[in-house]
Parts: sequence; structure tokens; C-alpha cells
Amino acid sequence: VVTLSLLMYPVLRSLVLQLHSAITGSYISGTHSIAFINCLNEQIAKDIARAIMDKKLAACVNILPKSSALYFWKGELEESTEILLLVKTRTSKIGELSNYVRSIHPFEIPEIISLPIDQGNPLYFKWIEESVPRD
Repeated sequence: VVTLSLLMYPVLRSLVLQLHSAITGSYISGTHSIAFINCLNEQIAKDIARAIMDKKLAACVNILPKSSALYFWKGELEESTEILLLVKTRTSKIGELSNYVRSIHPFEIPEIISLPIDQGNPLYFKWIEESVPRD
């Protein structure tokens, strides 16, 4: 009984949170995420952003202007300029998003980092849900 309870806890907790959210209209922290993806130049950034949107893996992708980056690559300190994508999506889509971006990104090891969203505008979250289909 104890083992079964421990195994079922995550599922039951998720159901309770979803039910609470549906009844109260409150946001479940972590339901949505922002992914950060770096790109070599603006054209690559636009191509990747469009590809993400075409696959409906995000509700919105912001393309931020050039920034300088310092990093170690193969033991050497490198300096470059990069374009940063901010991708707003469902947390449940992060794995699929990451796999897809890795398959089309020209970098050997592209930066794909995501952070769950703790709080924000409920109407914006509703729009993300309407824009990004469930799994």
C-alpha cells in the first residue's frame, strides 16, 4: 500500500492541482516555460523561429538583437556575437522543442535552456494554451 501510494503521488498531485486550477482559475506554477536558444546570426534565428512556429511548438518567439558572448570551446576562450531567441511554450513541449531545434540548428552543441514560469498574466497563459496544442 505504501509503495503504491508513493508511486501514485505525482499523478494524484497533478490531478488535484489541475482540478484546483479549473475551479479557482488560478495558475499552476511551471505549466509554461521560456526557452533560451542562441543563434549565430539574425537569418538563422529567423529560420529557427519560423520553424518552431510552423510546428506549433511555441506561442511566441522573440528574436533579441546581437549580444557579445565569451565562452570556452574545445579548451580555448572564444568571443562571438549571437542572437537570442526567447521561446514561450508549454512546459510539456520543452523536450520536443529541444529535440527539434537540435535537429535543425547549425551549432554542434546549441544552447537550449528552459526555465519554468512561476507566475504571470493568466490571460497570457491562456493564450499560450490556445496557441500550442497539448501533447
